[in-house]
This record gives sequence, C-alpha cells and structure tokens, in this order.
Amino acid sequence: MGDPRAAFDEAYDAALARWPVPVRSREVDTRFGRTHVLVSGAASAPPLVLVPGGGATALAWSGAMRLLAAVRRVHVVDPVGDAGRSPATTPLAATDDVTEWLEQVLDGLDLGAVDLAGHSYGGWQALTFALGRPGRVRRLALLDPTTTFAGFSPGYLLHAVPVLTRPTAGRMRALVRWETGGRPVDDAWLDVAAAGAEVPAAAPVRTRRPDPARLGALTAPTLVVVPADGRAQDPRRVARGAADVMPRATVVTLPGATHHTLPSGAERAVTEFLR
Repeated sequence: MGDPRAAFDEAYDAALARWPVPVRSREVDTRFGRTHVLVSGAASAPPLVLVPGGGATALAWSGAMRLLAAVRRVHVVDPVGDAGRSPATTPLAATDDVTEWLEQVLDGLDLGAVDLAGHSYGGWQALTFALGRPGRVRRLALLDPTTTFAGFSPGYLLHAVPVLTRPTAGRMRALVRWETGGRPVDDAWLDVAAAGAEVPAAAPVRTRRPDPARLGALTAPTLVVVPADGRAQDPRRVARGAADVMPRATVVTLPGATHHTLPSGAERAVTEFLR
C-alpha cells in the first residue's frame, strides 16, 4: 500500500494544475491551525469567500471559478481539520469555533465585509458565520446547505454510512456516482475527494438547524440554490423550508442538478446574484 497523504497531494496538485484562471496559494494562521486558501480574480474586485462541503476541499469550486473570478476577488478555503491542506492543531468543536475560525481567516486575509458562499456542510458553516458576525457578510449564497432547512434523506444516509464508518477511495467514488446518477463530475476533483477519504481528518462540528427567528432576522441578501435532482436532501423540503424561514431570500431550484454536481452547476446563479 502507498502513502495516503502522498496520493492525496499528487491528486490535489493535478487538479490545481487544471484551475481555469490564474491562482495563487496563501496560508493564514488561526487559533485552530494554518488555513490554506486559493486566491483568484482581480485584486481590485470586491472580495468573495467560498467554503466547500465536507471532504470536498477548495478544489470543488474549480468548475465555477471562471465566472466567479470575473466579477470578484475570490478566496477559496480548505476548511481547517478537513480533507485538504489545512491540518488542525485545535479541532473545531462547536458552532462558535466555526465563527471564530472564519473570522480569523478573514482577518488574516485583511478582508472586512465580504460576499460569502458555501456548499453543503460549507453552506451551514457560511450561514453560521453570517448569523454570528452579520457585519462581516454583505451577500450570502447557500448551495444545498445541509442540516439547515431539512435533514439528510434516509437513502443518502444509507449510502453514506460506509464512507463515514470506514472511508475508502472506492466508497467515496461510489457515493458520488450514486448521488449524481451518473451525471458528469470533474474527474480531477473526484480523484481528490476519493484520495482525501483515506487521509485522517478531524470530526466535523455537530450541526443543528439554526433558530428560525435568527434566520428570519438576517438582513444580508441571501441566495439559496436547491438541486432539483439532489439525493442528499429532499429538494422540495429544502426549498419550502428556506422560503418559510427566510422569506426575503431568493430561492432557486436548478433542473438536472444534484448535491454533488454543485458548486459548478450553480456558477451562473451565483454570479448573477453577485452582480
């Protein structure tokens, strides 16, 4: 057997080499560990921070980068303690830790108020930060955020259990292929996600649905993107739940999209929202 970390780094470098626009890496020190950030777009453009889903790494946003970097200075994080290049020295253990970590990342990047977008677990993290530090978020985009407007579907949990209990590259690939129904995904990104499944990571923060009253009081313009064919959650429940508790939010359902074909499938909706 080879070295899982070396295999992951090789896959990460190969996928990063296909990043569609000029990119540079930055390292930001936080109380929880050093956070790796990919930066693209004009330095004079308004800042946008992107948070990927659990196990997905910053490279999950590659397919959306050409459009997003045309309108924003984009900072894509590898969440600390998760798959990626941000090992945790102190694992995130609570929602307040998520807020503190992202605030320290923004401070380390010399960013004030930003546009913020997150996918899946990263959507929950982005929303957690927006609720905790509303003055730091100008616009908020949530791409099929989990444990926010609905719970995981039983079918998804059934297919995800093998990945959670004994993660392997093959099991991660099988989960993505099942959830997407064979729809095209970025092969380079899937190689990274599969290799990352075999590298030890910190346990994610236990997520809870945010208080509806706090969601209703959020003033930042918010976009919620729902994949019509998603299997991770019931798309209709997500759309209905978002509209009920965030009546000022824009809720968009994308035909043909699934949980794991995002974020690249949502790049046009997010770009239009940011204009």
